[in-house]
Amino acid sequence: MLHKNASGAPCALVSNIQKYTIHDGPGIRTELFFTGCTMNCLWCSNPETIALKPQIGIYPSKCLSVDKCGYCVKVCPEKGAPLEFSNGVINAVHMTKTCDTCFKCTDMCPSRALKQWGELMTIDEMLRVIAEDRSFYQKTGGGVTLSGGEVMVQWEAAALLLEACKKSSINTCVETALNCPREHMEAVYRCTDLVITDIKHMDSEKHKAFSGAGNELILSNIKRTVELGKKLVIRTPIVPGYTGDEADIRAIGAFIRDELGNNIVQYQLLPYRKMGTEKYDSLGIPYPMGDYQPPERSAWEADLLRLANILVTEYGIPAAAGSSKKLDI
Repeated sequence: MLHKNASGAPCALVSNIQKYTIHDGPGIRTELFFTGCTMNCLWCSNPETIALKPQIGIYPSKCLSVDKCGYCVKVCPEKGAPLEFSNGVINAVHMTKTCDTCFKCTDMCPSRALKQWGELMTIDEMLRVIAEDRSFYQKTGGGVTLSGGEVMVQWEAAALLLEACKKSSINTCVETALNCPREHMEAVYRCTDLVITDIKHMDSEKHKAFSGAGNELILSNIKRTVELGKKLVIRTPIVPGYTGDEADIRAIGAFIRDELGNNIVQYQLLPYRKMGTEKYDSLGIPYPMGDYQPPERSAWEADLLRLANILVTEYGIPAAAGSSKKLDI
């Protein structure tokens, strides 16, 4: 889906831009998080990127109270009808009933108790932000990474932005689940230097239970990525009790060795981290993992190193525990 602004310029709906990131691709990078996702992973740390639409995040603890401030009510074209308060503090915005998503309340909130998640940005606007740190990219071998959500949901805008980056000699990386039509993937790949993707589980039914989608299309697209000669990093989030048991990691290792010919840059085993809970709260969405508690660091760290060693020694795979090991590209 290609968004356009009032002037007809192509845009992407972007939830966040992070500068100086070092874990999603080589060197120092600028990472853009596109909204919209075809999956719904239990451990997702970016719930604001799942829906392909702007949303309002609410942080009651930051609210100055309607009596002391009240700017959100004063500026609301619906006379404050979508806004709900408890003891004078904002606790809900009824966007689907009366709010016309003008986001005037988020613009006026001085304490950031109301935050807009998702903003339309033109290709030129995104490129200007990316190009600001060109000197860092040149010194470190960095560049831009498009992530999400799922960047392939907005594949047309992604392809246009990546083309603009390549014309500006900026290294490009796409982080994607690859649960997408092949033609969209290949259009985005035309100007992509590095691809980062996941294999969450080799059992498709378990994959679907944990992420909302089976893995057949994903595995097929991973094979096609290798056929196209794209540099590829594969990751598995290790969530004890859900993913990362030795039998499944060995199955992933066999797939990389036998189906991909070990033609990957790196295979990364990533530890589960409880992140994004405040964003879930701000959107009024229960955290899917509930009160899940992972093992102590000493336990999961040793397990990740053990699994990585199995993959290196028995399968000949360039495996690493975590994402901090330098990429050999």
